[in-house]
Amino acid sequence: MSNQNLSESVEQDGLHRSLSNRHLQLIAIGGAIGTGLFMGSGKTISLAGPSILFIYMMIGLMVFFVMRALGELLLSNLNYKSFIDLSTDLIGPWAGYFVGWTYWLCWVTIGIADLSAIIYYLEFFNGGESFGAAEGLLISTVAILFVLGLNLVTVKLFGEMEFWFAMVKITAIIVLIAVGLWMIFTGFTNNLGTTASVSNLWTHGGLFPKGLDGFLAGFQIAIFAFVGVELVGTTAAETQDPKRNLPKAINSIPIRIIIFYVLALFVVMCVTPWDQINPKVSPFVNIFSQAGIASAAIIMNLVVLSSVMSSMNSGVFSTSRMLFGLSVDRQAPKLFGKLSKSAVPAKALIFSSICIFIGAFVQFVYKLKTGTNDEVTAFTLATTLSTILFICVWMIIMWSYINYRKNRPGLHAQSTFKLPGGIATCWVVIVFFLATIYFLALDETTLEALKVSPIWFVVLIIGYFFAKKK
Repeated sequence: MSNQNLSESVEQDGLHRSLSNRHLQLIAIGGAIGTGLFMGSGKTISLAGPSILFIYMMIGLMVFFVMRALGELLLSNLNYKSFIDLSTDLIGPWAGYFVGWTYWLCWVTIGIADLSAIIYYLEFFNGGESFGAAEGLLISTVAILFVLGLNLVTVKLFGEMEFWFAMVKITAIIVLIAVGLWMIFTGFTNNLGTTASVSNLWTHGGLFPKGLDGFLAGFQIAIFAFVGVELVGTTAAETQDPKRNLPKAINSIPIRIIIFYVLALFVVMCVTPWDQINPKVSPFVNIFSQAGIASAAIIMNLVVLSSVMSSMNSGVFSTSRMLFGLSVDRQAPKLFGKLSKSAVPAKALIFSSICIFIGAFVQFVYKLKTGTNDEVTAFTLATTLSTILFICVWMIIMWSYINYRKNRPGLHAQSTFKLPGGIATCWVVIVFFLATIYFLALDETTLEALKVSPIWFVVLIIGYFFAKKK
């Protein structure tokens, strides 16, 4: 079947190929620059010190391999709309059910975490005072309705919003790197009396100041910073000319990781030594505040807020496409497979938004009962759970690739976008992610989320049993 016919078969399902190369490239960048980088990097630096640079490079390499495997699989059959289809085809219906519903929960959980982040960063404009539980719930409601409204219009509007959200993030990080380098070259002294210098990386306890334990503890939030990079895989059915555009988006991931993660945090820790960075304040905001540039700190807070809104925008989009795919495969209620006049799965969008709101409401009730407003702890718990689930999805993608190599050697031979290292690379990635799950058990906060995660797998097993029986 020709590429044109394959493309038309996707159009017949109702999804339109409205995302251009410009949209796809920026969606990929937006996915690679997540809330975890802006909000979570302060805590990660406090846990691991300068060794966080090695953590980001290691995780970035593994995620790149996942994306290369996903890219080869999606391009081997343009009828694949997302990784639900390819895992169902290459492993079995249970794998599609597992991946679809787990990925859906991943983004619902991230949506709840993003609401905590939105409230946390808006407190900057509230004079640093914490919002009450009722105020937090109101902010959450407005944010959910705003993102839902964007996604209900057209997929092209989603792509356009992600394009500009990503542009804001890219510009902010480039400016931060430029300002940081200027501080280093001019020997800028911050308000704590520390002079900006590359030597700050090793003169405060060395590159591994907290030893192996600190290094391993840094993995949780660091790996969360990368979730969303696979979003490109959920846009496959709505991307123009995927044979050309998907490889371009995936191959640029390593450069983005080096620039937006490694170089940015390198500059941050050169300007402010790792042991002087407040884990509860974004180092991206802090670097301007320390320089005494108040207006720049305000702008940076707005940038971080736009990053969180971008994450929520992507999340609601992803969850609706997962529910749509599951419904088409008869593994979710039929109503989620119905499209609006704008060719978007409106009912799936609304359902996912309601679930995110329920999560926000549970947080509201919890805060009322306990009298606490610790948004950072709530963010950490939610992100840990989503990280565990994302790792499971990534490993299913690698498993799908192993089966693809074994059962479809002809398609692999024809591929012009092969995974470097093939099956051997898959096993290295799977072992790495299994080790990462073990690392999460080393911290009390992340261990709590790790203990809760098996409940979801039990729910999935029961759900799949009834779906199969039905």
